[in-house]
Amino acid sequence: MNPRLCSSTRPLTTRRDFLTRSAFGLGGLGLASLMQELGMAAEAPLSPLASKKPPFAPKAKRVIQIFCEGGPSQVDTFDPKPALEKYHGKMADDVIKDYQKAAGDVAAGMGRLSGKLQRSGFKFARHGQSGMEISELFPKLATHADELCVIRSMHTKTSVHELGQVFMNTGDFASTRPSMGSWLLYGLGAENQNLPGLVSLTEGGSAAGGDKQWGNAFLPAWTLGTGIPMRDPQISKMIDNIRSQTTSLPEQRRQLDLIKRLHGQFAQKHPGDAFLDGHLNSFETAFRMQVEATDAFDIEREPRSVRDLYGNTPQGRRLLLARRLVERGVRMVQVHHNGWDTHQRNDERHRELAADCDQPLSALLEDLKQRDMLKDTLILWGGEFGRTPTGDIRAGGRDHNAGGFTVWMAGGGVKGGTVFGSTDDFGALAQENKVDVHDLHATILHLMGLDHEKLTYRFAGRDFRLTDVYGKVVKGILA
Repeated sequence: MNPRLCSSTRPLTTRRDFLTRSAFGLGGLGLASLMQELGMAAEAPLSPLASKKPPFAPKAKRVIQIFCEGGPSQVDTFDPKPALEKYHGKMADDVIKDYQKAAGDVAAGMGRLSGKLQRSGFKFARHGQSGMEISELFPKLATHADELCVIRSMHTKTSVHELGQVFMNTGDFASTRPSMGSWLLYGLGAENQNLPGLVSLTEGGSAAGGDKQWGNAFLPAWTLGTGIPMRDPQISKMIDNIRSQTTSLPEQRRQLDLIKRLHGQFAQKHPGDAFLDGHLNSFETAFRMQVEATDAFDIEREPRSVRDLYGNTPQGRRLLLARRLVERGVRMVQVHHNGWDTHQRNDERHRELAADCDQPLSALLEDLKQRDMLKDTLILWGGEFGRTPTGDIRAGGRDHNAGGFTVWMAGGGVKGGTVFGSTDDFGALAQENKVDVHDLHATILHLMGLDHEKLTYRFAGRDFRLTDVYGKVVKGILA
């Protein structure tokens, strides 16, 4: 069993052991690793966040997840369904007998597939050498069709927003589990210890499904993600108290070293209690962020041409910041895009939401490619589920649909210009080459050089993993 990937009941040297025995302590960790980066020291002390070599050669080194809270409509974006035009306004059960019964409890639950079939308000066209069909909502993203890998056969276990969001990001909604990003940090460490290894960019610093989407649950505290509010682009608003107004850096260093000494005394009296270790590591990261974060989070330092490429929209600023963060070694960045819960005015809202993200998504792919980073940066776009092909035609809305929906990926070892899987004639139910959330997670870990069955952590007497006892790598989308 790989000691880098799997916990053991008694590690050879714990984080506390190292801190207690080290003459440098936390201050030494920060100073020595900084000296290592500057070429002034032969070797830096080992940190739990130190970058680790994965078990096998990875295709991707980092992940940018664009999470569309609410659930985009697959039949209006990346999964064209001519049958909806043909049978617009007719009850689904009148077209296909017992359609609701065949849908299964999750897909048909709460009457979500009831109502009349509703055609898409948008035209689809083929793009790129692959001839991929993409909605008119995404004219700029469509120019990158040959970079996209579209999975049309996703399905999930719940059509409730909060539960679906947690499930999509942790692999469970009934119990608190670590997020995918925390698992990546646990297995791979961070490439830059001056910044959080997992960052989630949201409107207000949280999300509808809660902080569990970037939480660490029972994994070590140093794998916890950081939620950053993006409502105000000023750094002082995104990161509270990024700089102390009363205490100099040297004085802060002295305070951290004092805390370390006190913690060492506590650890000697209470061996095996690792609760404070992660907090101390967080203090150290916060101390070093005072210098690095000021640069990383300031998108105004980008040339005007780059800022114009992404566009001055909320999603434009977030995706530009995401690129800056992964470029500086952040392992995973989640970019939340809310508003996709279109029970009413589905077409109007989708047009507005697509206008907010089409140019930035195109810019992100173009920018990463120009920097030679797309090849090892994995992009994931999608929500917690999709939307129904039926709805209240008068209100022009669509309901939640867990039975079949679309996500797309790009870069990082996926096969560009690929459409994988399919839904039924109406776009409601995954039909061919079904992919569930555990399969998606297994595939992402695989692309990062990790075996989802071996990346485990022992807690409460059993070994846990991101994919629980499920999941298979979707080999059909691998380059």
